[in-house]
Amino acid sequence: MITSVGLLKQRRFLPLFVTQFLGAFNDNLFKNAMVFFATYEIYKSVEAETQFSAIATGIFILPFFLFSALAGQLADSYDKARIMRIIKMAEVLIMLVGSAGILMGNLPLMLVALVGMGVHSTFFGPIKYAIIPQHMAEDEVLGGTGLVEAGTYIAILCGTIAGGLLHYQAAAAAVIIVAVIGWFSSTHIPAAPPVTKLKIDWNIFRSSYRLIAATLHIKRLYLAIIAISVFWTIAAVLAVLFPPLVKNVFHAQKDVASVFLGIFSVGIAIGSVIINRLLKGNVSARYAPVSVLAMAIFVFDFYLSASGWSGNPQDLATTREFLAMPGTWRVLFDLIMIAITGGMFVVPLYAFLTTTVDKSQTSRTVAANNIVNSAFMVFGSVGILGVTEIGVGVSDAILVVLLLCVISAWCGWTLYQAEKAHEMDSKVSLD
Repeated sequence: MITSVGLLKQRRFLPLFVTQFLGAFNDNLFKNAMVFFATYEIYKSVEAETQFSAIATGIFILPFFLFSALAGQLADSYDKARIMRIIKMAEVLIMLVGSAGILMGNLPLMLVALVGMGVHSTFFGPIKYAIIPQHMAEDEVLGGTGLVEAGTYIAILCGTIAGGLLHYQAAAAAVIIVAVIGWFSSTHIPAAPPVTKLKIDWNIFRSSYRLIAATLHIKRLYLAIIAISVFWTIAAVLAVLFPPLVKNVFHAQKDVASVFLGIFSVGIAIGSVIINRLLKGNVSARYAPVSVLAMAIFVFDFYLSASGWSGNPQDLATTREFLAMPGTWRVLFDLIMIAITGGMFVVPLYAFLTTTVDKSQTSRTVAANNIVNSAFMVFGSVGILGVTEIGVGVSDAILVVLLLCVISAWCGWTLYQAEKAHEMDSKVSLD
């Protein structure tokens, strides 16, 4: 059996990996350059900064809710590799708009490009997971999914750091260059013709309802999608909180916010690799409950650190100064452990999406997952904004994440019980 890392040497996987890596990198380079620009150059209050961060997160996610059903239908009806090339060319055009917004310091123009990138990611998302079982052997699917997930978060790490460190003019040029390279890599993805041809329903609301109804009747899929959605709600809440938290609680500059987001990203990548080793290629939710309960412990310790933090709000610390402060390494350790345990929780759940249904339905299954995920994430972003609007401090808002971890643990446990019940039923049928 080809090892997971060995897949990176295969033409059937490497161009896909590079293409999705560059797309995730560009999403986060652009989004974070924009959010940091607003947080550190325009707004001067924690309320306004949190509000803009929540709005940016919400409008990026909204297209997933609106267009995922259409994206899934198209991906299951046409050659997936060809659709990828069209999507990546669209990214080049979107980034031209975003680059102009950055250079002009025009936030509305930047937000238009952010919506465009949300649409781009909506149509790309179902394909990047659904194409894996089409190009991989059955015992390679979990490894391939784990590599895509790990690569995505390494890309988020790199894009987040670049968004915080690059000068705005350099970021404007970089997003265009990366988009062009991403399109070029997509031209090398092997053909992935459709297994079936669907009649496309262009009514996005009706097709979304039908898609979710057709997918969620399978108990294991339903539970996996709910568990993934709760996890991404946690990620959305943290993404909203990190910039104002770093500036107003830890009293640090935007490069420290990049470090926070970057550590979270690389931690999920590490968790993806660890869980793949533990499960040895088997798709299972066996470690999901304990992983997310461990995550809750580190979230609570992170909250305690943030609540007791002291610093000079008039003199924002650089990364070097922040690292020299007492308690910093405890904060960073909590962050990476939150991310590692989160990666261990979520990666096997994605493998459920592509292995539970027939290959002709994988894109639509991932799309159904994206619709539910996006609804949860928008709710989380708006909810955390509402929590801060009623006077809850940005550090106290971390307790919302703790509650979500407990809910995730219950979802993971229920999924594992359903998994065992399915295995027993299958065994009885064979006997």
